Amino acid sequence: MVKFTMLNSMASADFAESLDIQQALGIEVLDLKDSIFGKPLADLTVSEARQAAEMIAARGLSVYCLSTQLFHEPADKGKDAFVRHDLEGVDRAIAIADILQPVCIRLLPAIVRPERPGGHVEQVRKHYPWLPGLYREAVDRIAGSGYRAVMENEYGSLLASPEEILEFFELVDRPGKLHLTYDVQNLWQMGTYPSLEAYRTLRPLISYLHVKGGQEDPVSKKLKWKSSLEDATWPIADIVREAIRDGCSPVICLNPSHGELRDGYDYRNLERRDFVYLRGVASSI
Repeated sequence: MVKFTMLNSMASADFAESLDIQQALGIEVLDLKDSIFGKPLADLTVSEARQAAEMIAARGLSVYCLSTQLFHEPADKGKDAFVRHDLEGVDRAIAIADILQPVCIRLLPAIVRPERPGGHVEQVRKHYPWLPGLYREAVDRIAGSGYRAVMENEYGSLLASPEEILEFFELVDRPGKLHLTYDVQNLWQMGTYPSLEAYRTLRPLISYLHVKGGQEDPVSKKLKWKSSLEDATWPIADIVREAIRDGCSPVICLNPSHGELRDGYDYRNLERRDFVYLRGVASSI
């Protein structure tokens, strides 16, 4: 059976309250990112991580993913900066993971300059050939510690299309060790309209699915307004059903929708509405 979760700060910026709200929604597994005692995940001390673990266990919950921000910075900073900040950050994330016991540790794609000609991965090959090697090292450290390394196609990063995602994963060359967190709306914002075709292209890499609402501009088909899942204008139900049938994402994570606020739209209780919707989709299979 698929399980549903959300980024922890969506429920509340207060960590204890967030856990209580998620428990009340029937969530069993957590995706931890920020607003943990007022801090992002990476800034937790050992004692704070232990306190968080005790609070989680007391509610009968467990952690599925540690959503770090590691590697999501401009590649122009250079190799030494990435080694100091990001590879060392991987070791800190693993130390926190040893306390919180997640399944996954998330990495993010680096940012390359959009004004340079050529595709994003082509820029990596030409200007940042050291970058895939650092990802390989990070993935090996995570996998060697017993966790699953996942990389999300973050908006504004070098993973700008299904083809570039496939190309970069091939460049990192860690099949079976590095998995994709497919954020459907992020890729939409990068120019790929959400479709079953895009999902099927990426399916061999996907181990975690992120879903958001969102309504398109009727002319450009680009994302324009934020919305609930039920009112979204991309085929959420079809993609979620197929992902559940495929078994590629044992947990599906709700994220807050990007886009503008639409006049007259009811934005109250979106998280609860979205969970009811997701469960309805799952029960229809």
